[in-house]
Amino acid sequence: MTRSPAPAALLLVRHGQTVWHAENRYAGVSDIALTDEGRRQAEQLGEWAARHPVDAVWTSPLTRAIETARPACRALGLMPWLDHDLRECDFGEVEGRTLAEFEAEHPRWAREYRADPVTHPFPGAEDPRTAAARGTMALRRIANGHPGQRVLVVAHNTLLRLVLCELLSIPLGAYRRVLPKLRNTAISEVRIGEQGGALLSLNVPCAPDGPARTG
Repeated sequence: MTRSPAPAALLLVRHGQTVWHAENRYAGVSDIALTDEGRRQAEQLGEWAARHPVDAVWTSPLTRAIETARPACRALGLMPWLDHDLRECDFGEVEGRTLAEFEAEHPRWAREYRADPVTHPFPGAEDPRTAAARGTMALRRIANGHPGQRVLVVAHNTLLRLVLCELLSIPLGAYRRVLPKLRNTAISEVRIGEQGGALLSLNVPCAPDGPARTG
């Protein structure tokens, strides 16, 4: 009997801090650059990759994700692969704004969003179920293309939380409560099988001297 190849180990990483994240503003499809702190976090991820080599690096096409992956690619002599389906969710009218700003104008909508962000997404936003489906398909493609290998995947806070819920059979509407935040450049490891996903670690700091500052 032929033994099936070992599943890929996907090391999921939220990109480094940006100006909008430092101010708690929603950064979705907008191409926002990293702050100095975000670049420092990216360098720490590169140092982590040098200590824990991976076989491939995949990233969202947005600049903040590509810049975060660059030090790791440099440390390992790899070229990053880009997947458009790893992009962040489009937050519609709230893009570039804070939840408090939106709530001041639309208090009822904000309350409904807090209660269930999937049933009541922001006006004009991408359907979170669509985002979860495309992100999950992207991870499955990556896993299928790298059997038995370790793959670094740099993407985004909301997308990755939706995908983790999808893989782990957690109701999507609970993603903000169950997974409040993925820390910038922290490592979350998953394995994907035919029946779903297995979470091996969550939000492990890449810095050896303690948790990285978040934004």
